[in-house]
Amino acid sequence: MNFNSLPLRAGHAALSLINDGRGAISTAERVERLNALEISEAARVLAALPQQKAVGILSRPELHNAAAILTEMPSEQAARLLNATANDRVVDLFLEMDEATHARIFDLMDNATRVAIQNLMGYPPGTAGSIMTTEFVSVPDTWTVAQTLDHVCQVERSRETVYAIYILDAHTHSLIHVVTLRRLITGAPDDSILAVAQQGAPVTADALMKQEDVARLIRKHNLLALPVTNDDGKMLGIVTVDDVIDTMIADTTEDAQKYGGMEALGKPYMSIGFLGMIRKRAGWLAALFLGEMLTASAMQHFEGELEKAVVLTLFIPLIMSSGGNSGSQATSLIIRALALGEIKLSDWWRVLLRELPSGITLGVILGLIGLIRITVWQSLGLFDYGEHWHLVGFTVFAALIGIVTFGSVCGSMLPFLLQKLRFDPASASAPFVATLVDVTGLVIYFSVALMILSGTLL
Repeated sequence: MNFNSLPLRAGHAALSLINDGRGAISTAERVERLNALEISEAARVLAALPQQKAVGILSRPELHNAAAILTEMPSEQAARLLNATANDRVVDLFLEMDEATHARIFDLMDNATRVAIQNLMGYPPGTAGSIMTTEFVSVPDTWTVAQTLDHVCQVERSRETVYAIYILDAHTHSLIHVVTLRRLITGAPDDSILAVAQQGAPVTADALMKQEDVARLIRKHNLLALPVTNDDGKMLGIVTVDDVIDTMIADTTEDAQKYGGMEALGKPYMSIGFLGMIRKRAGWLAALFLGEMLTASAMQHFEGELEKAVVLTLFIPLIMSSGGNSGSQATSLIIRALALGEIKLSDWWRVLLRELPSGITLGVILGLIGLIRITVWQSLGLFDYGEHWHLVGFTVFAALIGIVTFGSVCGSMLPFLLQKLRFDPASASAPFVATLVDVTGLVIYFSVALMILSGTLL
């Protein structure tokens, strides 16, 4: 790349991404510096970099607005960079582009790359096929260790990883063994590649396997890459451990945002515009606000009881927060357990049998704390709850048992219900559960108060 042919500012910025005066900087540092620039400026700077360094930056998921940066570049140059980028990363970038830009750049790419990308884009999101790369090292089972090492040296720059080499049947081209780079370099040059291969059938995934199951297989077998095969045993690609990590981080971020009671942003926080942020948050806030309005309706229904026993209003925040907290705890535990595969949809009754006694026990603990607090305050003269203070204390005690139990059961069952209805269990956000329990908690509280305080305060 001729830096003199570019705007002076872009040329200087590009040079600063190669060397900052103290020596060469890492790709991660280059990404951070590029993220600090405007999209148009970042496009000019990326275009000014040597291709190898530009591809290294483009390959990093941490690069903000990568698709928008490519859109700002000349289509021919964007196509050249994408030709040298891992196919799975190219698919991710194309999915972020508008259709016209995607088509324009796609038409300028190499034919082999276009075919590979089309195949990858045909797999459903969230599957092994959608996150795999077709750039892996494979050799026939007739080769020697020396031939394989020579091949690795020739292709290593164009492959996602060389730490695992896949041995294919010379006739059927189906996967038969895997050899790690460590075992390969310890073998004698004239040995058959089969002599250093791992024994037993290789661990594989099919293209439609869920990415969560792919992650479990990689973790279970301590793999750096997992081969993806078709029904005939022929290799379609590999899923590397960094692909899984990137995907799981994105999914965890999305779930965390949903759990906070909003629509997933889909972009880094600082990259989303003001109006986009409002759109993502306003809908859920409005829905939660409408839900909380039911709380006001519940209190209006018990207006007469509140007029007779104003002391009951002192404990409404305590009652509502305890139920919401217990529900949120249960929801977060179940959502995570479902995500990790620790429990299945059919385990709902087992979870119910665990949460019911847990909720009662937790309710008793909180109820006793509330009862002790009322007793101590009354005894020390810190507050006068009236002549029937002991009945007020018992009302709070009994109500907390019911509300915390309901919150635990409701919070644990809601993710199962959403999954049964084919919704994301993460949509059972903490604010949503708290709102639901707030309304029912008031009904439980005043119903218990009517039973205990009838004939005295009520």
